[in-house]
Amino acid sequence: MANTAQARKRARQASKQREHNTSLRSELRTAIKKVAKAIEVGDKAVAQAVFIESTSIVDSIADKKIIHKNKAARHKSRLSAAIKAMA
Repeated sequence: MANTAQARKRARQASKQREHNTSLRSELRTAIKKVAKAIEVGDKAVAQAVFIESTSIVDSIADKKIIHKNKAARHKSRLSAAIKAMA
């Protein structure tokens, strides 16, 4: 348990920041799932449109260092490859 005023404040700040980061991470997962679902449906044009939207979300979350930039690149690459592989 935090004993000093400084430690109590840092605990409050950490808790608030953790909640914020959790919501951003959730937003990321939702964006990825949207693209995966569009790919599953089979409409390439719709999947491409959703992918473009999701790319900006993934990049912004990587810029905020919620996830590593390489992880963001990996997600984008795999989704892009899946869209290109559609007939």
